[in-house]
Amino acid sequence: MTADVLAVCALVLCAAAAARSTWSPCGLSMLATITPLAEGGRGHRYRAAAAWFVVGGLAGGISLGLAYGGLAALVRSTAPTPVVLATVALAATIVTLAAELGLWDFRLPVHHRQVNERWLDQFRPWVYAGGFGWQVGTGLATYIMTPALYLMILLAALTATPWVALAVVASFGLMRGLAVLLGRNITDTQSLTSFHRRFHDAEPLVWRALVAVEGAVALVCAWVVSPWAVPVLVIVAVPAAAVGRRRRVQVPSHATAGLG
Repeated sequence: MTADVLAVCALVLCAAAAARSTWSPCGLSMLATITPLAEGGRGHRYRAAAAWFVVGGLAGGISLGLAYGGLAALVRSTAPTPVVLATVALAATIVTLAAELGLWDFRLPVHHRQVNERWLDQFRPWVYAGGFGWQVGTGLATYIMTPALYLMILLAALTATPWVALAVVASFGLMRGLAVLLGRNITDTQSLTSFHRRFHDAEPLVWRALVAVEGAVALVCAWVVSPWAVPVLVIVAVPAAAVGRRRRVQVPSHATAGLG
């Protein structure tokens, strides 16, 4: 039962982390360079490039998923109890929330690598679009926008079911790849400007939704550990979330991009 709960939590977190990751510099670059407007300017077809990007994203997710499917098998071999699994998941979620909110300036390690945009001039669409998609789909090869990515991978491994871990991480890659379709209506400079204005304005809402998902995962894990852990977690988390939200309002979004 605990493995099923962790699998659901991992899948929900997968969607939230993939959505949040679209606001990374690589995501923004993708939504400016793989569009009908940009591909037409290079003499290429947008549909073909977008398809390769989606395929690359899925392949990247599968690549990472295979590794963590092996980790899930290792977890299964240790035969941990449900309480142990839920306790590890709860502790990891609390650490993730602290990093997400920037409490006490706490951050998890990240890197700020971007895809090589020179590929756009050097290679054909199936190479640059597929290559960009693969790197973005792995989640760990480019900008890491949120510590929820680490949590998603851990929860997938804690399911102790290799195929579930593979499915979760592969889904992340697929969702990252499908994000390229957001720019399917960018056919001129006016639509490009309008899209990115709306996209920028939506970022705070997506971040709050991600925090809400992380909080929900923490509550679910706390309930599995012990129903008494839920009120304790709420009492501690509510003021912490308020502090984190105030801090985010005070810090410009460009100052935190890629740091969580």
